[in-house]
Amino acid sequence: MRPILLQGHERSLTQIKFNADGDLLFSCSKDNVINVWFSHNGERLGTYEGHNGAVWTVDVDPESKFLVSGSADNQLRLWQVATGKCLYTWEFPTAVKRVAFNEEGTQVVCITEQRMGHQCAIRVFDINTEDGAKQSKEPRYMFNPIGSKATVCAFTLQPNIIITGHESGKIALFNVKSGEEIENNERAHSEVVTDLQLSKDRTYCITSSKDKAARIHDTKNLMVIKTFNTETPLNSAALAPNRPYVLLGGGQEAMSVTTTSLRQGKFETRFWHKVFEEEVGRVKGHFGPINTIAVHPAGTCYASGGEDGFVRVHHFDDTYFKAKPYGDLEIFD
Repeated sequence: MRPILLQGHERSLTQIKFNADGDLLFSCSKDNVINVWFSHNGERLGTYEGHNGAVWTVDVDPESKFLVSGSADNQLRLWQVATGKCLYTWEFPTAVKRVAFNEEGTQVVCITEQRMGHQCAIRVFDINTEDGAKQSKEPRYMFNPIGSKATVCAFTLQPNIIITGHESGKIALFNVKSGEEIENNERAHSEVVTDLQLSKDRTYCITSSKDKAARIHDTKNLMVIKTFNTETPLNSAALAPNRPYVLLGGGQEAMSVTTTSLRQGKFETRFWHKVFEEEVGRVKGHFGPINTIAVHPAGTCYASGGEDGFVRVHHFDDTYFKAKPYGDLEIFD
């Protein structure tokens, strides 16, 4: 499983994302740039330039027509995927930490940072898919989550319901219309939730946290279904479609990296069995903590982005698909 090394960023990666077809891979980093690559051979297709701060987050709509990005320059931008043109920019008082499209690609949810007297805010915008340059400046819904600030979010299957992960480690369900918290799990994690990725059908999700654990939750009632305990702070967790695995990535904080060996820094992508909660494999390669992981929608490859500024794309060998670490257990998503 020789990786394809993508060198298009000068600073650490913040998020990577496959489009719905899996032929494109989007990467953003602290160097203000968003890149798009062909996932099968790692060729760079283009760059989205325009942000003046670290780009924290990206998401692409189901038809790969629009891309949204959130940055430390307090902007949420809408881009045309095919041309790289910025179609619309929303300005906020603080940085945008997370963006996500809904399943239809008609709405975007974004989280803005709690800073300088401004509360953490969650906004939902309607996206005009006919004419990308004509967007409403005002959000359709906006509210401030009470208590701990939100760090990650996504739309669930139920209309107008979003799932959020918070700094205190709790995960919650919010009704975006009323802004009320419908359900919460205060003890989902004991430290900040660093990533949240949904299953294909959006019925469950996986969260990772600095408390060294990743958990699978039911998106309807937030019940914890599975827990994967590691010995390293986690920055990202992803679900492998059609295979019984989850992928976890993390590592020690970047500032204490120089004092530990590579093995102890634990900068590997770790494969855990989704059902039996046991580790089944590791893939080494990064020279620093892994900040973000994404799996191809068809489950044929995965990509990881690290503090070292590299994106590594691994196409799975046949042995990955033939391996049966726990007998004839077939999983279909």
